[in-house]
Amino acid sequence: MYKILNILRKSITSISDWFYQPFSKYIPLVTFRYGFTGGLNTVLDIFLYFIFYNFVFKKQILDLGFYAITPHIAAFLVVFPITFTTGFMLAKYVTFTQSKLQGKKQLFRYGLTVVGAILLNYILLKFFVEVCDIWATVSKIITTGLVVIYSYFMQRYFSFRMENKSKA
Repeated sequence: MYKILNILRKSITSISDWFYQPFSKYIPLVTFRYGFTGGLNTVLDIFLYFIFYNFVFKKQILDLGFYAITPHIAAFLVVFPITFTTGFMLAKYVTFTQSKLQGKKQLFRYGLTVVGAILLNYILLKFFVEVCDIWATVSKIITTGLVVIYSYFMQRYFSFRMENKSKA
């Protein structure tokens, strides 16, 4: 399994670095890799959200017997653990490889930033869908854009902080 993950990491890094070439004079590699891997994870997130919302939950309330969950929140709750894992792995092994923080510390800090992202996702999805009456998938895209901005700053300066303080 480790061998497959290592091949996948090297492949993603190579593809990212290939696309980076025209931008190398304008932005640092770490910033580009963040955008590239974040973009991959975001596309995965929105794709899975669309599938779960439309085809698994079929736009219907999920009745657990003791609690009912709206389909847009249910889809978010199912998709989130998947993209949390892929996001951390991409950040640790592709984007912020120069961070000298221990993996446990990175994971803990990443988890803290994600708690903020969860709260933002929940609040913004509820607001856009239930208050603004915007379609759930469109609301998810808008929410994701706002949460990405928050996540970038938290990951760069907190979760995967570089010890040498070099410009990343």
